[in-house]
Amino acid sequence: MNIKFNIKAVFILGSLFSMLNGYSQELNTLINEAVGNNPELQKFDTQYQIASEKVNEVNTVPNTEFGVGYFVSEPETRTGAQKFKVSAKQMLPWFGNITARENYTGAMADAKYEDYVIAKRKLMASVSQSYYELYTNQAKQKVLSENISLLKTYETMALTSVEVGKASAVSVLRLQMRQNDLQQLKEVLTQQYLTEQTKLNKLLNRDKNTRIEVVQDLEIPSSDFDETLGQLELHPELIKYDKLFHSVEQSELLNQKESSPMIGFGLDYINVEKRPDMDFTDNGKDIIMPMVSVSIPIFNKKYKSQTRQNELQQQEIVFQKQERYNTLETTLDKAINDRTSARISFNTQTKNLKQAKDAESILIKSYETGIINFNDVLDIQELQLKFQMNQIEAVRAYYIQSTIINYLIQ
Repeated sequence: MNIKFNIKAVFILGSLFSMLNGYSQELNTLINEAVGNNPELQKFDTQYQIASEKVNEVNTVPNTEFGVGYFVSEPETRTGAQKFKVSAKQMLPWFGNITARENYTGAMADAKYEDYVIAKRKLMASVSQSYYELYTNQAKQKVLSENISLLKTYETMALTSVEVGKASAVSVLRLQMRQNDLQQLKEVLTQQYLTEQTKLNKLLNRDKNTRIEVVQDLEIPSSDFDETLGQLELHPELIKYDKLFHSVEQSELLNQKESSPMIGFGLDYINVEKRPDMDFTDNGKDIIMPMVSVSIPIFNKKYKSQTRQNELQQQEIVFQKQERYNTLETTLDKAINDRTSARISFNTQTKNLKQAKDAESILIKSYETGIINFNDVLDIQELQLKFQMNQIEAVRAYYIQSTIINYLIQ
């Protein structure tokens, strides 16, 4: 089966990258590799091929029956004694029965194909989300490194102030302890990065230690890509129910065909031995007897029950589809609202971070005049770090929710 997919649908998030930086192709490359190598996706591909091959399996007629019999007690006839009997018989299904079987099996294969499409979408979403988790981790490590460097600068300032008697040694110790805390957070993030990297590499079915390069800077774009609830109706999870409904229709057509009679054609050959004591026409003439048989399902309660089951199964599929549509619509609405919330949070944290930097500038100017409170310095630094981390989380939330939206409507 061809595993190529709609570039526009799959890489809509990748197009957001292209507006931001030159690393936009990295995620696209990873998705391509995952689609080509992921064992779970290959499993669904193989299952679809097996289901498709079953069409050839049902394109058959019942086995031809052959029989051979030997007369232990030879019956005597006018033309001689019967020695042995050879028979052949072939039953044929009613007209259109084989076609109905092929149509039903083909419909089941079509439904199975949607499992592959769904798995592919989920795989692309998983790769994208794992990629964004790596970006988030890397961005946080970068911010922590910057804050550690900033604290070292403050430590130097505090040591100078201690020397001239304008600050306490406790301030130096507090700054050092704060650096230790941030270093610990960075080291923990490093381990978490390795775990997420392993997860992504395994989605691509490659060595867990393969280095993955993620984008350095990721921002929220000025406008969102369009999302339309109408497109939700074309989601493969819903299309699968349509195809299952169609397969039940084909199952009922097959049921009607199987409730029809079967016709059989056969031939019996009986070997007759010549009578040695007589000479007449047809002495020892073998017997050839063509036969026609009909198999009629007189007791057809089985087929009536199957018809009722098919009707109930169609009703069940309709209810399942509506239930799934409601769930997907709720998920889509939540993802859209959460993405909007992420944009709001990002803008708020940007404002807060600017004000925190303004406060930092005021403190630095105070240091130049000889008056500085390093407790205030620590408080401002903690606020800055909080706002920076919140910014990164907002970016992460925006793209994670965009991935969910992309899974649902593209």
